[in-house]
Amino acid sequence: MSSFRERNDRKSHSAKNRSQNFVDRSKPAGPKPPREEERRIKPQQNHKSKANYDGWLWGVHAVEAALKNSARTSQIRLFLSEERAKSAPPALFKRTEIKISVLPPVEISRLLPPDAVHQGMAMHAPVLEGESLDDLMERGDGVILMLDQVTDPQNIGAIFRSAAAFGARGLILQDRHSPPLQGVLAKTAVGAVDVVPFARVTNLSRALETLTENGYVSIGLAGEGEFNLHELLAQQGWGDTLKKLVLVLGAEGEGIRRLVAEHCDHLARIPMPGGFESLNVSHAASISLYEACARV
Repeated sequence: MSSFRERNDRKSHSAKNRSQNFVDRSKPAGPKPPREEERRIKPQQNHKSKANYDGWLWGVHAVEAALKNSARTSQIRLFLSEERAKSAPPALFKRTEIKISVLPPVEISRLLPPDAVHQGMAMHAPVLEGESLDDLMERGDGVILMLDQVTDPQNIGAIFRSAAAFGARGLILQDRHSPPLQGVLAKTAVGAVDVVPFARVTNLSRALETLTENGYVSIGLAGEGEFNLHELLAQQGWGDTLKKLVLVLGAEGEGIRRLVAEHCDHLARIPMPGGFESLNVSHAASISLYEACARV
């Protein structure tokens, strides 16, 4: 059984337009009028050329959670459709530092990446930076998730959502190898990026050493683990004598890196009697959180 992998299986599609031009050689050559297809495509090509997507959030749950987050204090621009402006809770508009614009849905779409499902609500604000590891540990006993080079925004967003659902104390991300908490990631998390505390660290191995010094037991999720996770948690006295736990998950084909695995106190596996060799990292995180949080 191999380590848990994150699947980046997006397929790129390309379309080739084949056409034949019939030229009347008896007439002098002149500028050709644009074909009907070109007239339709040209506005779309110019549509997103100057857009900057840094700091954008969209979707009702993601934006409403961001507006409720007291850590977001300045430079907030909120874009609403007319229908959404009428139905949104009045409490969302009490913050005087928010600049609100009401636009047609198509105009909101033009501010965002292609295919962004904004539901008539989008926001632009500074990207969340997180907090220090010390601050995260001071939040009290419980489960912290550590992600080792998990880079897919949808997987990270789904992990934030599971962390919020199961009451995890927070997440630890590697500074250089994880995307900013915005856009598709925040949309997938349906507001959890503004609910679950997180810390970015430069070195995961050193972070594990710090966590160990502060009473945490770290378990790396890996197919080669000697025990299954449920057995290991019981063996370690989780929920009884053990109150501080770190679950480490890797991704993208290689699982947890060797040096990070060596700094874990234990390696555990999720038993899969069906014989399939791996799980998507967000699914592995959900199962692990269930074992650690819902069973206590």
